Amino acid sequence: MKLPRWLVPWKKHTDQNTKTPITATYGFPSRSGWVGEAFGGAWQRNLVLDGADELLGFAAIFACVSLIAGDISKLRIKLLRSDSNDIWLETEISSFAPVLRKPNRYQTRPQFIEQWVSSKLIWGNTYVLKERDRRGVVEAMYVLNPASVRAMIAPDSSIYYQLGNNRLAGVPDGSVTVPASEIIHDRGQCLFHPLVGVSPLYAAAAAGTQGRRIQSNSKSFFENMSRPGGHLTAPGTIPDATAARLKSDFETGFSGINLGKLFVSGDGLRFEQFSIPAEQAQLIEQLKWTGEDVARAFLVPAYKIGLGSAPSLGSAAALNQEYYQQVLQRNIEGIEALLDDGLDLPSDLSAEFDLDQLLRMDAKTRAETIELKIKSGVMSPNEARRLDNLPPVPGGDSPYLQQ
Repeated sequence: MKLPRWLVPWKKHTDQNTKTPITATYGFPSRSGWVGEAFGGAWQRNLVLDGADELLGFAAIFACVSLIAGDISKLRIKLLRSDSNDIWLETEISSFAPVLRKPNRYQTRPQFIEQWVSSKLIWGNTYVLKERDRRGVVEAMYVLNPASVRAMIAPDSSIYYQLGNNRLAGVPDGSVTVPASEIIHDRGQCLFHPLVGVSPLYAAAAAGTQGRRIQSNSKSFFENMSRPGGHLTAPGTIPDATAARLKSDFETGFSGINLGKLFVSGDGLRFEQFSIPAEQAQLIEQLKWTGEDVARAFLVPAYKIGLGSAPSLGSAAALNQEYYQQVLQRNIEGIEALLDDGLDLPSDLSAEFDLDQLLRMDAKTRAETIELKIKSGVMSPNEARRLDNLPPVPGGDSPYLQQ
């Protein structure tokens, strides 16, 4: 199979002394986290925790990932061009616009962005392979499985990425390597290496594991009609073999679906049930705490994932603004900068998310704000009408200042 022109075999980019590539990682992501680890950095903290696959089964972690990725994926990407007055206006007259509307043949823009952000939040790294046309212009982008990508540093300090097979992206079976110019690498906080991002799961893994185990224990507890175990007692000493037989017979006949059946005993046998005081169990409180701790790791306000109610002070617009600044802004501006650089946009073009829907005010406040901008001459009537998808009116292109 002939490799696509943007893929090159790994031959030259090796350490000339050891004949092996230099890997720019402190661990390598696999399906269950870093190799030998439940999540990145687990070995340093001597923790035996669930891996990323299992942690996503905890509702709070899934909610944080889906909330952030879903909210960013809803935003339209605009291509802006700077005019002679250094004013940035939306344009479609560019060879870069099509790939922003339709990143590849099998994903819509929201699906592509959601996968981009999810990969970064779960694994700490997002790798996007670029496909170019004959002019060298990027015509498609593919989010790769981070478990099949390694960042590599050549002896001359140049950066390459070793890719595993990915047929959807046109990467054949076996290991191939591309220069850094062909990969858009979005990474989380780089705590250990500048080319390796760390997922929020690094901080949320302990709480997520505890929450999953609380849920698992609760499932077993309620399968037994919310009754804890107990013990059989006899008035005298019984042989070990008899004790083992009684234990096996009792567990088989009176647990699970057989719970509640009539127990008939002889020889002075007596069953005593263990009791768990409610104040010692505190399952609901512990489960709520684990969810809140996960939300802290993702910087998400707890009420956004159903833990508690929204603050009573402040409008919805103010809460959305706080959510944007605290959670979304870093990810959004990071993607915008990476798209500008990764698509090789000229200096007068820029990709930008449309934040109007995210930061939209209530109807009354929005109308009053637009009215004030028109009266103060900041906005023309037609610019205001365009915000509500209304056609222009004659004479409405000039701003007016009320006297």
